[in-house]
Amino acid sequence: MARKLLVLEDEENIRSFVVINLRRAGYDVIEASDGEEALRMMEENPDTRLALLDIMLPGALDGLEVCRRIRAGNTGVGIIMLTAKTQELDKVTGLMSGADDYITKPFSPTELIARVDALIRRIGDTAPSGGSGNAELRSGPFVLNAQNRTLTKNGERLKLTQVEFNIIKLFLENPSRALSREEILTNVWGKEYFGDVKIVDVNVRRLRIKLEDDTANPSFITTVWGYGYKWGI
Repeated sequence: MARKLLVLEDEENIRSFVVINLRRAGYDVIEASDGEEALRMMEENPDTRLALLDIMLPGALDGLEVCRRIRAGNTGVGIIMLTAKTQELDKVTGLMSGADDYITKPFSPTELIARVDALIRRIGDTAPSGGSGNAELRSGPFVLNAQNRTLTKNGERLKLTQVEFNIIKLFLENPSRALSREEILTNVWGKEYFGDVKIVDVNVRRLRIKLEDDTANPSFITTVWGYGYKWGI
């Protein structure tokens, strides 16, 4: 079965370029030219695996708001923001809004397909991670179940994206060990990832909001200055 993707882009020539290349790569693509249409198509196509969202859109809903609304109802779908070089702040805002990655315009077909393929692999990795011995990881108030891909804190389930889950799993598998940003990037995003290592920092910020009792003084994910992060329990 073809893997279904949504492309939200108001500029028809860019949307056609993206759609043609994704279809050539074997994806089933649905299209939208504004935010309202994108949300309607996501509702009508619940089997959509990934959404590519342009940030700058006409109408009441820009790409960031579409991202927030999709993520509020679906933590499993992958989201990639399409941004211009001048939208550095919007890239961070998009990631903090729930996006998994961003691609800066202009981009080549090779980069587009590589980034989409990589994210599809990451969010599609829902198989058990081995025998029963490593199906569950415990640390302080947290219990991670690798088979059903859930994380609970004090018995309450936390709402994580697939990328966030992979990051926290990496931390719990390496307790008290400092992990460099590059190591986190390679393990979670893959060796083939085109993007900037800063994506690690933004995702850690997002995780701290969900995990920490006090984000200003994190006690679970601690910073190793100039290097990376450590699971600090």
